[in-house]
Amino acid sequence: MADDEASDEALPNEINAPRRRRRTPEELTDRVLEAAAEEFEQAGFVGATTAAIARRADVTEAQIFRMFGSKRELFQAAIFAPLNRHFQDFQARHPRHSGAAPEALAQDYITELQDFIGRHSRMLMSLIVASAYSPGTTEGVGEMDGLRAYFERGAAMMTQRVGNDGAVDPALMVRVSFAAVLANAVFRDWLFPAGADDSAIRDAIAHFVIHGIGMANAKD
Repeated sequence: MADDEASDEALPNEINAPRRRRRTPEELTDRVLEAAAEEFEQAGFVGATTAAIARRADVTEAQIFRMFGSKRELFQAAIFAPLNRHFQDFQARHPRHSGAAPEALAQDYITELQDFIGRHSRMLMSLIVASAYSPGTTEGVGEMDGLRAYFERGAAMMTQRVGNDGAVDPALMVRVSFAAVLANAVFRDWLFPAGADDSAIRDAIAHFVIHGIGMANAKD
């Protein structure tokens, strides 16, 4: 009887317990993207599952697939949406007519790009490994719509600042610059000895990219 009374006494507390606030679609999307980034970094593209991502985000797999359609699309959104925002933010902070010297602008951008890629190097490495050893699982990821849009904006900004009459197409230059920064960040442990000075490496990469672009655009 005492147990029944205790049980009955608990009911009002359960009934009056505050309900969790309903999350907005934007909040759900942000939560899923954050959880996906963490899972992809820890488990790699192949090892990460939508079930694990759903548990991290406190949503259902069905919600994830309604938002993104597939794990491939979720990966693209988790890594390239921040990349695109990074580029847009940079453009907003450095408008076309800001008066900044081209080399100073390039130095700022390369530094910020190094920071961004450094933060996401594990995720990018997981894609590289998956593409090399399990190509079927990453089919279509190589198209990378977000990255293509990033390159298009980068080429447009470079064209605005250095013109179209250089020796190298701006669309190619922005890809080569990105590749140089990406390779040195993702493969840092392979390329440089233990204890190598990070600031010296970053300065060398920036110098290579900036002066490489300058030499490519030098008129004969």
